[in-house]
Amino acid sequence: MWPFGKKTADRVKDALADQPQLKGLGLNVTEKGGAVTVSGHAPSRAHANLAEIVAQGVSGVKSVDISGLQVPAQAAAPAATQTGGAAAAQVSAPTPSAEFQEIEDSSRMAKEVLGALRGNGELTGNPIDVLQSGKSVILRGVVDNDHELRLAEQLARGVSGVSGVDISGLRVAQGAKELAKERDDEGEVLYTVKAGDTLSAIAQKYYGDMGQYTKIAQYNNISNPDHIEVGQKIRIPA
Repeated sequence: MWPFGKKTADRVKDALADQPQLKGLGLNVTEKGGAVTVSGHAPSRAHANLAEIVAQGVSGVKSVDISGLQVPAQAAAPAATQTGGAAAAQVSAPTPSAEFQEIEDSSRMAKEVLGALRGNGELTGNPIDVLQSGKSVILRGVVDNDHELRLAEQLARGVSGVSGVDISGLRVAQGAKELAKERDDEGEVLYTVKAGDTLSAIAQKYYGDMGQYTKIAQYNNISNPDHIEVGQKIRIPA
């Protein structure tokens, strides 16, 4: 369950696949310690730049390297013709296509929404991903309360050019900032067992369902779910 149960690289992959202009490109994503590398083939530099922006919109990403994205060389300008020994006519640069402009606009809006959310004191520390779909923005993640939920939506709507905001993937969980604070090198959320904790109580915190304790036990190779120790690090699975 997002945002607690997916590695950063997997969330970046999901974000890239959900972007209409990048869907189907099959881009490769690796991540370590918040440093993300995107590789593969992109049809244009605009697509590569968009991939970078999309990756930057994922919570936990500290840097994005797209140097491994291969972009085909621009087609050479057609040779100028000569008439009666006259100097070659200059060839004007091609006008960007509507698709290219849409990609650039999407990049700008996503980046501005991301900046608005991360620059807000009340939302700082909340794991929120910003995805782009046309001129609409999709917010995924978790906030501490209903006020922060409304605030995130309001800030996103306030960005110029944004026509709609989808918050169906943004949920409320008390103490969200603390629950998502500790992560391993792959971006998986870690929980440090405290006195009085049980796996059922931990499952309730992260999933809202005590019955999910069996999933946590299996993922962490805990043979006896009734026995966990104070200070033990437990990874929270998807």
